[in-house]
Amino acid sequence: MITRRSALTLLASVALPATAWAESPFFAIDVKMGNMPPLPERLPRNPRVIDLPAMGRSTGRLGGSVRMLVSGQRDVRLLPIYSYARLVGYDADLNLVPDILESFEAVEDRIYTLHLREGHRWSDGTPFTAEDFRYCWDDMMNNADLYRGGPPVDLIADGKVVEFSVIDPVTVRYTFASPMPDFLPKLAAPLPLILFVPQLYMKQFHAKYQTPEKLAELIKQNRVDDWQGLHAKMGRSIRPENPSLPTLEAWRPRTAPPAEQFVFERNAYFHRVDQIGQQLPYFDRIVLDVASADIIPAKTATGESDLQAGGISFPDYTLMKQAEKQHPLKVSLWRRTQGSSVSLFPNLNCKDPVWRKLFQDVRMRRALSVAINRHEINKVNFFGLGRESADTVLPESQLYRPEYAQAWAQHDPDLANRLLDELGLTERGGGGIRILPDGRQAGIVVETAGESSLEVDVLELIVDHMRDVGIAIYIRASQRDIFRSRAMGGDVQMSVWAGIDNGVPTADMAPDQLAPTHSDQLQWPVWGSWYMSAETAGEAPDLPAAKQLIALLKQWRNTTTTAERAEIWAQMLTLWADQVFSIGTVNSAPQPIVRAARMRNVPEDALYGFTPTSFLGAYMPDTFYYARE
Repeated sequence: MITRRSALTLLASVALPATAWAESPFFAIDVKMGNMPPLPERLPRNPRVIDLPAMGRSTGRLGGSVRMLVSGQRDVRLLPIYSYARLVGYDADLNLVPDILESFEAVEDRIYTLHLREGHRWSDGTPFTAEDFRYCWDDMMNNADLYRGGPPVDLIADGKVVEFSVIDPVTVRYTFASPMPDFLPKLAAPLPLILFVPQLYMKQFHAKYQTPEKLAELIKQNRVDDWQGLHAKMGRSIRPENPSLPTLEAWRPRTAPPAEQFVFERNAYFHRVDQIGQQLPYFDRIVLDVASADIIPAKTATGESDLQAGGISFPDYTLMKQAEKQHPLKVSLWRRTQGSSVSLFPNLNCKDPVWRKLFQDVRMRRALSVAINRHEINKVNFFGLGRESADTVLPESQLYRPEYAQAWAQHDPDLANRLLDELGLTERGGGGIRILPDGRQAGIVVETAGESSLEVDVLELIVDHMRDVGIAIYIRASQRDIFRSRAMGGDVQMSVWAGIDNGVPTADMAPDQLAPTHSDQLQWPVWGSWYMSAETAGEAPDLPAAKQLIALLKQWRNTTTTAERAEIWAQMLTLWADQVFSIGTVNSAPQPIVRAARMRNVPEDALYGFTPTSFLGAYMPDTFYYARE
């Protein structure tokens, strides 16, 4: 990560050697027929040049399709994450570098000047300029019909909204009233802070620029209730379901839902090239085939996927290695970045008043944690290759301390029983299960998204661990959208998911994953919604430790040095570990990455996680290619 104490300018590209531009055969006919400009006219004046030999990779060849398996239509959102075109992004070493931007300047972590690439175009050939930022700011974020609460909280510092200005057609500036050190990291996120949209396309769905008659026609045609719903549906880039929406990503969607197969094709105006003048990506197409989550491992093992990471986990590794002998596949093991491969999340905002009170008592969370036999989980589910740990940062992080991993992570049923007795749960009923204050059996329904066999396998062991201390666990599988909606509504008692997303943070990365900041945080979704909405939705935290985490996060946002940030991280990690807001089990588990045997430039060893690597994104899948048969 880059520390910025004063004005800093970073350039993204190296000089391209004198060479003939290499037109993709995929576009050759369109160029010849005059339906598309030749490559030099489609690229920015200063494209981002990827020097593959300098990265230890080989120069690729253009062409080919890649098949991937996904568990549902919603997973089309994986493509923008894998493609990972961002204003700034992380490289394989987790350094921030300009990508879509040609350069940026940061002064005092407060004033950010962003320089676009002159001549850069959207996938439909229209110019990408400062006007796309202005439209997003003026006509969307500051339009009460579209953003009822005003600009997002990520653009507010100390209660003051950022000042936005257009300097020239390829330069914009964001000026915060106080330091905003995580502004650039938010632009590099898997789901980035969106500052721009293709305004020439989006204006047709905006009441300011479109006639009421045409808007009414479009509203009916797209089956939405009003123009606001129309604008949101047609401009949804994070979940690319509109093939007409221009993009800056490496591949553009060509399929609208519903469908069982989604096709993405190379973007003719993509801004990256390799060092010999070939426009990236190397692959022409990405094809996502929808399959049931429980058969993705089997389909992968029979060669029905050319590149697969999602839908498979370490328990599938043996199957994949066997498949190498029968199909032209190659299996690698990357290191997962989550703080825990499987975590339990007691919902401190659940509707049930008895369980809400219990879950908000730290003794309950500690009791549940020490009741778990992590050694058994590691041995049975990970062949002993994982690390038995609380849900915290990994040893690969400079912020790691052993005490974080060890906090309330020992297997100690006697301690668990004492803590549960202290809570007043001393009476037991049938099967030795404790009785709640209202006379009910102490049974917890743990809900899953139904996408991971590993979660279920781990939970089946935990069922026995909890029964030994008088707590009954029942497993309920659901679907992701329903599951998260139920959690937000307080209908979920406890859920299972991976632990903190970024287990390899630096001090300069925001510690917001440790505080109630987002509605998708399963242990406190209502409190997270309150923070995310700038205190306009959800409920304010009423638990002192949760309020303290938010206060520390606010302090971090006002820092100007890495040392200050590291100290605040330490305080938050200590509090997080002691309070056991997420009950971790095992981390650092290997993640199988399966690819076609002739696919090149896929790292043999790397970090795998949603953040900071955006799964495959930081390793630039646009540079993956097929060797000749």
